[in-house]
Amino acid sequence: MAYKIQNLVASSNLETTLDLYNLAAAIPDVEYEPEQFPGAIFKIKEPKVTLLLFKNGKLIISGASTEDDIIAGIKKATKLINEIQKEVKIKKAVNYTIVNLVATSNLNRPVDLFQAAVTLDDIEYEPEQFPGAIIRIHNPKVTILLFKNGKMICAGAKSEGDIKKSITAVKKLLADNNSNTEETLNVKKEKKKPVKKNKLIKTKGI
Repeated sequence: MAYKIQNLVASSNLETTLDLYNLAAAIPDVEYEPEQFPGAIFKIKEPKVTLLLFKNGKLIISGASTEDDIIAGIKKATKLINEIQKEVKIKKAVNYTIVNLVATSNLNRPVDLFQAAVTLDDIEYEPEQFPGAIIRIHNPKVTILLFKNGKMICAGAKSEGDIKKSITAVKKLLADNNSNTEETLNVKKEKKKPVKKNKLIKTKGI
């Protein structure tokens, strides 16, 4: 099934202490307000990603749609930081770990969320609070938001393989549920006996 990656979140480490005050003063795209957040926010326009920089050299990058964006974003940030802090080395190979992958997909058919929530485990559906059902897949550990028009949002994956497995798991879950529901309805129909109507016999009055 087709899917589209909307956001990749990854972590990395520059392996040196960062002077966030100095970086914010020297680089226009870096914001640092420690009374509100302990890290500096570094927004890069191309690729369009955002980095959270911390004093211990650790960073989190988000907004990427491909792993190439992650690599390019970290390389660009490192190069700019190196101009201010020479101890930050520009590396040819970027080491990073994907911590979250968000993707969208579509079943291309309507889904009865009430029926699914009643008959299946690990599904939460409270339409007065949120219009979609929350499905928790345990292997891989992924959360899927499923809407009645068949659209899905997959979050928590660590790889594209996790996305593929979770979408396949949801399709199978819903297919099995539909099959069981139809069997139950057929059994009920078979058990229902036709009601014989009593004929009224008209008699002539004496």
